[in-house]
Amino acid sequence: MFKLSSQQKAILKEAEAIYALMASNASDEVFNSPELSAELFKTRLVGEEREHFEVLFLNQQHIMIDVQRLFSGTINQASVHPREIAKKALELNAAAIVIAHNHPSGKANPSKSDINMTRIVKDAMELIEVKLLDHIIVGHHGLWHSMAQAGEI
Repeated sequence: MFKLSSQQKAILKEAEAIYALMASNASDEVFNSPELSAELFKTRLVGEEREHFEVLFLNQQHIMIDVQRLFSGTINQASVHPREIAKKALELNAAAIVIAHNHPSGKANPSKSDINMTRIVKDAMELIEVKLLDHIIVGHHGLWHSMAQAGEI
């Protein structure tokens, strides 16, 4: 059995307190700009070796309900299933979502398949009255791309 030293326990307790404080502060934040969404997803996706697809679920006022990693893939693709996004959005009673994924290659530019997938997700969300606000692509070194900001949604 693994035992923690008193110093390690203190560090974990401090980390828990910091996390709780961050979570309580984040819960009131209104995600009303691509920059806010990008900052959230950069902390979660930068440096990942495989492609991951995450969804930020928001209420009617665009306050975070939850953020979840729904799909993971290989070094250059992740299969995305709009049905699963819709299912989770309905479970959480989300009014809007922001989707995001990383490009392990480092470039944040959307590919043709990124653009097509975004349209498919947007169409699926419209059927259940959930608004797709943005698709953030995260690259290396703080690079990111907002498809909404670029007029690609």
